[in-house]
Amino acid sequence: MTAARRGFVYNAKTLLSGVDPAGRAERTADAIPVTDKTLYFCPSPLYGYGLGRLLARLAEEAPHSAVLCVEAEKALYDLSLKNRTPALLANPRLLITDTCESAALCALVRQTWGQRIFRGVQTVRFNGGWQLFPELYETLAEALRREIATDWSNALTLAKLGRRYIRNALRNLALIPRSPSIAEISFGGAPVLALGAGPSLDPLLDGLSRRFAEALKRRRGRPFRIICVDSCLPALRERDVVPDLVVILESQHWNLHDFIGCRGWEVPAAMDLSALPESGNLLSGERYLFMTPWTELRLFERLRDAGLLPPAVPPLGSVGLTAVELARRLGRGTVIIGGIDFSFTLDAYHARSTPTHRAKLRRHGRFGGLFNTAAFGGAACRLLSKSGLPVHSDPAMRGYRALFEREFAADPRLFDIAGGGLPLGLRTLPPEGAFDALAGGKGGAEETPRAPEAGLAERLRSFIQGEQNRLAALREILSGGTADMERLDALIGECDYLWAHFPDYAGAGGRRPGLKEIADAGSAALSFLKRLRTEIDPTLALLERTCGETGQAM
Repeated sequence: MTAARRGFVYNAKTLLSGVDPAGRAERTADAIPVTDKTLYFCPSPLYGYGLGRLLARLAEEAPHSAVLCVEAEKALYDLSLKNRTPALLANPRLLITDTCESAALCALVRQTWGQRIFRGVQTVRFNGGWQLFPELYETLAEALRREIATDWSNALTLAKLGRRYIRNALRNLALIPRSPSIAEISFGGAPVLALGAGPSLDPLLDGLSRRFAEALKRRRGRPFRIICVDSCLPALRERDVVPDLVVILESQHWNLHDFIGCRGWEVPAAMDLSALPESGNLLSGERYLFMTPWTELRLFERLRDAGLLPPAVPPLGSVGLTAVELARRLGRGTVIIGGIDFSFTLDAYHARSTPTHRAKLRRHGRFGGLFNTAAFGGAACRLLSKSGLPVHSDPAMRGYRALFEREFAADPRLFDIAGGGLPLGLRTLPPEGAFDALAGGKGGAEETPRAPEAGLAERLRSFIQGEQNRLAALREILSGGTADMERLDALIGECDYLWAHFPDYAGAGGRRPGLKEIADAGSAALSFLKRLRTEIDPTLALLERTCGETGQAM
């Protein structure tokens, strides 16, 4: 290796020009379009030429932007560290790292600068060092872009649905004394069939009926277990197939359509704590609780400390992905996946008898056909299914498919069934091979969930009363009571579920007006406090109702 400030050659590649490399880098820095709230990704910074000029421009033109330098070669990383000037070393808007694993790099960026600081990523090449690992650096840049886009998408979802999530969760607290947690279920070593409601569900169920006949309809007689999403229920009910577990995740009222014709059906349900409370009352089977932490809240910590928080399942955004995650957790056997398509055809968006399919049939007439108009929308694209036939998908579905592959592709127990739908990144079995795998199971004895813990209802009532006292104290201060600023600031932090959905603070990791801003009574702080005050009374009324329902469970 020849380490020189001009004509730097490494592994037979020229990384620095022999003619004025520092000047070339500075001219590159001057030519870069600078925008605020942008993360500038610099692969292989070497001697750091150009970084000072770029950081100076950011300080003047884009104060909320930053520069991330990544070096994948150990010797070159040491070189970069040795050649940092005092100005670069002290600049909080610069980070030089050798972290080259996507998830770890995204976590490092979040830890260094926080969430939702940046709105985009721009790659800057000041030298030829990137040529050593071009694919790796591009992968890291794409991972950063994807992470930033996901963070903003989650913030938008939280702003829109955060209030609904927390109010559902506070209502559903009353279920804890009489509903076992999802941890009480065990499928043992039995194979599990995880079902979504995509168009490929129809041929799959037809094939299962031919192979297993009446045994398919009896939970105790099947050699395998079935876990399904709630929108599958009408299709299964029509064929008299009783699933072993249905997953209920949706927080909004349109979810009730999934239970049409299924009221009172004796099907066990895994219900998210933030799911629509009414959905959990429509089936007569056992109800098991889990929770999806849609954002970080101090309330969750207090529930955990009180021994009241159900087991957590990662927020995957889709009930289909959540069903697969539960299928992995609840047993040790093979998991076969069907009907999770992330695509649709010209005449079918979901399987027959599902709410979407029934709605399309009701609208069919002279002025409305059975074709999916979504297939002709600007966002839709045509792709090939696992069987090589054309299907249609949209950006949201493709995003969930990519998330599915990232979460589950490495699990050797998971298999997909050949047919319709997009490839999931799993090993694919032909239908008969999948049926053979399911037939090889021994099912297992029916689990008897343990009775809820003694004294759980009383402990929950005590917890709710503590929350009511906390809210009442906050209301007293905000209504003109004694203005203890430190106490007010502490209560606002403890009651973060009141404001976590505010659009300007949604999921921002606690970046709400601080003690000094509140004391100064600036316009932003006053606006925040006024909105906070309007949230307290409805929440107190909701907790009062939950406390009463908890008393009925004692």
